[in-house]
Amino acid sequence: MAEDCLFCTMASGAMPVPKVWEDDQVFVIRDIAPRAPVHLLVIPRQHIANAQHVTAEHGPVLAQMLAAATAAARAEGIAESGYRLAFNVLGDAGMTVWHLHMHVLGGRRLGPEG
Repeated sequence: MAEDCLFCTMASGAMPVPKVWEDDQVFVIRDIAPRAPVHLLVIPRQHIANAQHVTAEHGPVLAQMLAAATAAARAEGIAESGYRLAFNVLGDAGMTVWHLHMHVLGGRRLGPEG
C-alpha cells in the first residue's frame, strides 16, 4: 500500500466508498466524472503504479480484474449490449490516480477513442 495513494486508502477501508462489486483482490466503484452512462473503475487492492509496472506475477490479479469487470457489467445491464475496457498509462493518456485501474464504459454506443 502506498501511503499517499487514493485507491490504496479506499482499498484499506480508511476511506469508505460505495462499491459496485468486490472480492479479496479487487473492487469496483463508479467513476466520479463519468464519460458514459455506465463508467466504472476496477481497482486492484494491491498497489501497482500503472500498466508499465505489471509483471508476470500480477497475472492472477489481472485475471480477477477482468472477471470483476464482467460481473459488474452484468450487474449494470450492459454485458449483452457491449462495453469498453481501458487502462490509461501516465499523464498524456489521462491517468490521474497513480494506481493501476481499468475503466469499464458502456450504456450507449461508444465511438472511436484517441
